[in-house]
Amino acid sequence: MLKKITFLTVFMLTLPFSPIWSQSEQDALFVKEIYNHTLSNGKCYNWLKILSEDIGGRLAGSVEAEKAVDYTYDLMLSLGFDTVYMQSCEVKKWERGTKEEVFVQRQNGEKIDIASLALGNSVGTNNEIYSGEIIELLSLDSLETYGEERIRGKIIFFNRPMDPTQLRTFNAYGGAVDQRVYGASRAAKYGAKAVLVRSLTTLVDDYPHTGVTVYEENTIKIPALAISTKAANQISEILETENLTASIKTSSQNLGIGESYNVIGEIKGTEYPEEIILVGGHLDSWDVGGGAHDDGAGCVHSLQAIVSLLELGFRPKHTFRCVMFMNEENGLAGGLKYAEVSNGKNEFHLAAIESDAGGFTPRGFSCDAEPDKFNILYKALTSFNPVLEAYDLRLVKGGSGADINPLKSQGGLLIGFRPDSQRYFDYHHSSKDRIDAVNERELKLGAAAISSLIYLIDTYGLRKQ
Repeated sequence: MLKKITFLTVFMLTLPFSPIWSQSEQDALFVKEIYNHTLSNGKCYNWLKILSEDIGGRLAGSVEAEKAVDYTYDLMLSLGFDTVYMQSCEVKKWERGTKEEVFVQRQNGEKIDIASLALGNSVGTNNEIYSGEIIELLSLDSLETYGEERIRGKIIFFNRPMDPTQLRTFNAYGGAVDQRVYGASRAAKYGAKAVLVRSLTTLVDDYPHTGVTVYEENTIKIPALAISTKAANQISEILETENLTASIKTSSQNLGIGESYNVIGEIKGTEYPEEIILVGGHLDSWDVGGGAHDDGAGCVHSLQAIVSLLELGFRPKHTFRCVMFMNEENGLAGGLKYAEVSNGKNEFHLAAIESDAGGFTPRGFSCDAEPDKFNILYKALTSFNPVLEAYDLRLVKGGSGADINPLKSQGGLLIGFRPDSQRYFDYHHSSKDRIDAVNERELKLGAAAISSLIYLIDTYGLRKQ
């Protein structure tokens, strides 16, 4: 092991930014200490259990979200942060109401119950039953092809699946999510009565997955519901030979704007206190599960990453901030407010790291920055690869995270934590996203990976000197 470390050190000394960027054996040994400590003494799984099971789904503006704010605030106070505070933000308040009722009726009169969930922001049916013939479409563009005459009064069924050939499932998600986000608004322009959307998961099962829908300005708001992939396949198969009618009843409603909070813990830097290294996740979740992977895991990753360093006696050169963002799922109010306040204070985030991809085995990090500063920042960061690769981690160019993206104008590096993505959408936005879907060791490995990157950035910085 020492021979390998020595080789890596010598190799790093040949890079253009040496000796500024070179890692020593001491760095590699300290990263090992981070992993040992986190795996042996980390409390992140226990914290996640409280968020996911004791508090539960934490829809922004809900009682559960308030409890999560109070819990993480008190937790940070107990963990040794120099300063802990709440940052107010205005959030959209939406409630699901009573259980959704959806069934389809065949031409012979047979009724088939459909597993469904109203999409976030969706209007309800005002205690009425909305019925209409189903039209199956695979894209938003198909609406124009069908036209208003054929669509008016119908129920549009968007059935484009996530592409199973995409090795990174987030790419598959990105290729299918537009129908969930914009389907209702676009279909309403053609007179549709409501929309049903295939759940965004590669699994075929009977668990519907919710998620946000967005109504465009100056369009009629119609109900939007996700249905399970098993139900979607069943409906599509029947439609090959006969027409179907769907009937929908929901009581979801928008309740206006309410106040909530980001929760922020800070440790002041000893040498560069004006430069901030942020790590965070979003505290809110959808209401139908426990929000364990999305994004309770990211919240406890962030807490554990900093706490492990503190418990090892590490005192940062730069200011550390741990941020629990509010309202990522349904409006991004927390991320936007944080950036607004930060920019108003002329702050500079040297690096911002977001964990919002689940608590699975870590695979690495993706990095993003303004084009004119990206190359030097990315080159500096990738010089850490020899240390991180010992833990099977990679640094790649790519996106970062929704909550930290508003900080891009500051010119620092934005970093997204990338765990293994294969099982994430099995649970995402569904009732299955609970603590028993999270492996404790994998969760701790993720926290240790993030903690190691924070240590390296703080020790060496990211800018050419």
